[in-house]
Amino acid sequence: MKKHDLLLTAKGHLVTQQSMERDFNLIKLWEQPDRAAALQAAAPKIRALAHTGHSKVDAALMDALPKLEIIANFGVGVDQIDLDAAKKRDIIVTNTANALNDCVADCAMALVLNALRKFPQADRYLRAGRWKSAGTYPFTTSLGGKTLGILGLGRIGEEIATRASAFKMTVRYHNRNRKNVPYAYDPDPVTLAKNSDVLVAITPGGAETDKLVNAAVLDALGPQGYLVNVARGSVVDQPVLLQYLQQQKIAGAGLDVYDDEPNVPAAFFELDNVVLLPHMASATNETRTAMGALQIENILLHLEGKPVKTPVN
Repeated sequence: MKKHDLLLTAKGHLVTQQSMERDFNLIKLWEQPDRAAALQAAAPKIRALAHTGHSKVDAALMDALPKLEIIANFGVGVDQIDLDAAKKRDIIVTNTANALNDCVADCAMALVLNALRKFPQADRYLRAGRWKSAGTYPFTTSLGGKTLGILGLGRIGEEIATRASAFKMTVRYHNRNRKNVPYAYDPDPVTLAKNSDVLVAITPGGAETDKLVNAAVLDALGPQGYLVNVARGSVVDQPVLLQYLQQQKIAGAGLDVYDDEPNVPAAFFELDNVVLLPHMASATNETRTAMGALQIENILLHLEGKPVKTPVN
C-alpha cells in the first residue's frame, strides 16, 4: 500500500517517529539545509503535518503548504499553532487530549506534596549530614484539611481534583464557565486564590491566559499560600512570582513550566521554598507512547476520510 507523505516540524519522541516511519514517507523539516526549498518541494504532496516542540505553525507555514488538511499536535496545548489561520484555511487541528491526563495530574499532586511537605529539601538535609549535626528537620505543612484551588478545571483539572479529594483536601475552582461538578466555584482567579491554601494552574497557554497569575492573585493567595504551575510558564508572571518567593509573600511554589524553557532564572535555585521540575509532567514512557499513537491515529483517520478522535477546532 502506498504510504502518505507527512511533514514533521521537529525531532520528537523516538518511538513515535519510528512508528511514523512505518506508516508514512517522512519529510523532516529540521534536517533540511534549505527550509524554504524543502517546503516548496514538499508542497504539492503534503496533506498532513505532525507538530511537536516549541516551533511555530503560523499562517506563513500554512500558506507554503496549500494542500495541507490536518495539523496533528503532540501534546494538549496548541498555543504554538495559529488556530485562526488554520480555521480560515479549513485545516483541522488535533491534539493528544486525555492521553496525558493521569501523568500530569500525578505530577501536580507530587508538586503539591513536595511544596508543602518539603520532601526534596528534607532529602538534601539528610544527605548533607545535618540530621546528625543539627537535629530533626523543621516541621512542614499537612495537606489534609487544606483547600486546593484549581485554575482551569478541564480534563486534567478534574483528575487533580479527584486526587486532592483523596488527600482529604477541599476543592474549589475557576473556569470561564461554571461546570456541573461537586466543587465550589469562584468567579475569578483572585477570589479563587483568596479562598485557597494551594492554587494549581492548569489552564491552556496563549494570549488569553498570559500572566493570569499576577501580583493581585499572589497577594490574594497570601503568605501562607502555595502556588503550583503545571500549565504553561506564560500563565504566571514569573518575575513577580520570583520576587514574592524571595520576600516570602507566599509560602512556596512547585513549578514544572517556565517562561523561556530551558532557561530558568538562577535566582530560583537559591530559594528553599520552591520545588523545580524540568517540564516533565507528561514525561513517562507509557504516556509519551500513548500520545504518539493518538497523534498518528488522528492523521490516519483524516487521510482515510474518517472523523478524527481529538479535534481542537
